[in-house]
This record gives sequence, C-alpha cells and structure tokens, in this order.
Amino acid sequence: MQENTQTFYHILPNGVKIVHRWTPSPVAYIGVMVGAGTRHEMPEENGMAHYIEHCVFKGTNHHTARQIIHSIEGIGGEINAYTTKEETTFYAAILAEHVQLTLHLIAEMILEPAFKKEETDKERMVILDEIESYNDQPSELIYDDFENLVFAGSPLAMPILGTKKTLRHISSKPDYAKQWMAQHYTPDRMVVFCQGNIKPDRIFRLAEREFGHLSAQRSNSVSGPTAQRSNSVSGHDSPRTASYHKHTHQVHAMLGGRAYPIGHENQLAMFLLNNILGGGSLNSRLNLSLREAKGLVYTVESTYTPLSDTGYWCAYWACDPEDFDLSLDLVRRELDKLCDAPLSEAALHKALIQLRGQLAISAQNQENTALAMAKSVLYRGEAPEWEDTMRKIEQTSTSQLLQVAQELLNTNCTYILTYK
Repeated sequence: MQENTQTFYHILPNGVKIVHRWTPSPVAYIGVMVGAGTRHEMPEENGMAHYIEHCVFKGTNHHTARQIIHSIEGIGGEINAYTTKEETTFYAAILAEHVQLTLHLIAEMILEPAFKKEETDKERMVILDEIESYNDQPSELIYDDFENLVFAGSPLAMPILGTKKTLRHISSKPDYAKQWMAQHYTPDRMVVFCQGNIKPDRIFRLAEREFGHLSAQRSNSVSGPTAQRSNSVSGHDSPRTASYHKHTHQVHAMLGGRAYPIGHENQLAMFLLNNILGGGSLNSRLNLSLREAKGLVYTVESTYTPLSDTGYWCAYWACDPEDFDLSLDLVRRELDKLCDAPLSEAALHKALIQLRGQLAISAQNQENTALAMAKSVLYRGEAPEWEDTMRKIEQTSTSQLLQVAQELLNTNCTYILTYK
C-alpha cells in the first residue's frame, strides 16, 4: 500500500486496482471503472459497451431492476453509469455508512448480470430513443462526427451509442454481451474507487471481498468475442475536411486535430494552452475574439481530450451562415497568434493564476474528482491531487507552450467539420 497525502492505493493479487481518497464529507462516492469502451468493439458490435452499461441495471442473478433502484434510492443515494471510448464506469453517491451495501450491489451488477431478454429488449428501445434524441442535438452530435473524421479507420471513430443495425445484432444473441464482458471486464482493467470519510483499510477489505475471487486473467488485443484485431490508431491519412447538411438554423463548426495521450510530457502544457485558447472562461481568446469583440456567436469553446495512446483537441462554435467565413478566419487568427510568438511572461503568469483558481473550485466537486481519480489510476497507477498537478503546470515555460502550439495548433494540419 502506498500513501500520497490523503490518497491511498492497493492492488489485489489478481490485478484489481483500488484507490481511496479520504475527505471529511459524510457523502461518499464509490464505484468501479473498467477499461472497456467503444474502441474495444468490432464494427458489427458497435455500441456493445454502452448496451452493457444499460442492461446490467435491468437485473442480476439475485435482484430485479426495481430492487436495484430501491436498494440505492431507498437510502437516499444516487446510482449512475456512463460509457466512453475507452471506459465504462458504474458508481453511486451515498452516505458513507452505506458503502458496504453499495459496493456489493455494483459488484453484483458487473459480475452477475442476468441479461433477461424481455428486459434487454426494453432497454434496446431506450437506447434507440437515446440515439434519436442525440441526433436532434447538433452541438453534441458534432463531437462524434469530428472524432470520426480525426480517427477515421480506427475504432475510436465509432459512436458510443452504436447504430440501429448494430444494436439489433448485439441484442439478438442471449450470451453475446456476457461473452464480451468475460473477455473485456478482466481484473487488470478494473479500478475500485472511493472518496469520502471512510478508513482506507475498510475499502480495501470490501473490494477484496467483492473482487478478490476473480482469476488473474489479463486482457489482450481481441476486439470482439470471436474476432482478432488490433485497436490501434492509424496515421493521419484521412480527409481533413467534411461538411454535412443538417438543415440547422445555424452553421455548427469544429476545427482541431490529434493531440497528446495521457501521461505525455506535454500533456499539462497542452491543458494550459487549451485553457488560454478557449477554456471555460469568458476571457478565453476565442470568446473575446468571436463573441465579445464581434458578437458572432453565443457559444465558442475549445477542449482537449487525452486518451490512453492518443488524443485530440477541438474548437467548437455555432454562428449564422453569413458569419461563418469571418468566424473561421478569426479562429485561425487566434491559433496563428499562439504559433507565431511566445506568450509574454506576464500573460503566462495571469494564465497560471486563473487556472489555479479554476482547479481549486473544480476540486470542490466530489463527483468529478472521484471519477478523475479513478481514470488516472486506471492509466497511470496514481492520482495526484490538484495542488500537485498545479505545481507541475507552473513549471511550464513560454517556449514550451510555443512548441506545443506549433506542433498541434498549426492550421496546416487541422481538421474542420461543418453542419450546414
């Protein structure tokens, strides 16, 4: 067991990782993150990880769907789950006194799902409605289509929700989902995480009770129950522009490209650079240029998403059709400014002060910090607290930021996607 201030680590003999962060709050967040997501699927089974996330709530070998809901909601807790391109996570917010009951139920959902056809058929219809709802929201759908453009030819290009066709396929065979789980929900891909006012030794004991019996099998490169295929990301050989007619009132646009993976030496520098460019504050460069100075957009933002072995960044905005050319030109101008000359030391100092405050405020959200902690342990084996991360970011130099900008934000190597 290692100790890092108030964060405690343990690994079971079979490879399951456990992390617990002590806080004085009476509310605890506890769950399991599994390194199995969309990129581990074959094309014909696209949507499997998300389908499983839904269906394990529909009953286990010991509890019905209604009993699962009442077990957590009945004690005033909230249970939730989500799927990404690389992970599936199940977790709950509860009073710390109910941590044993909650972890047992989550473990049962993951290890003993029933997958009764009458229940999974109903959940398939729910997911189909979710797909239709998603298609009606261009500001969200464009992220999927942009990933499809940037990662064309890779499993990362597939949508998390799957399609109507693939959902019919994966729900047609009773044991298909169970086989997929047996292959991808392996101990080396599991992180049991907890945050709250609980002694770490107790969390370690509870995790061992629920997951210690699993055999120490390891995952491999198989991307489906029967097929063999690597899920690696190909090079930059796909088209760099795409435009779709969505009959929307505004033009929705996204510009960006590949970026650094989790753990890269320049990851934190890119995190800072993205915050300067179009992070969540009104004084970001894109917001000042497109909204405050010109009044062209209501929303403009940029994001940086590091993944296990790659990543991407993107700037998103929506504007009236007649303003698109000007807005695109302004976005490119801001990118060029970051690429052409280093920030002044004064500008860097202001950016660091701003980011410190943002991280401190964000750290007050226990749910987000618990989930970020689990993801960090899954891929890096540790979860630094925000002060440690900030100290590393403060070592960033203006020359390093310029290097990162020239490598990633160069408009000659960006992708652009529009909805018109």
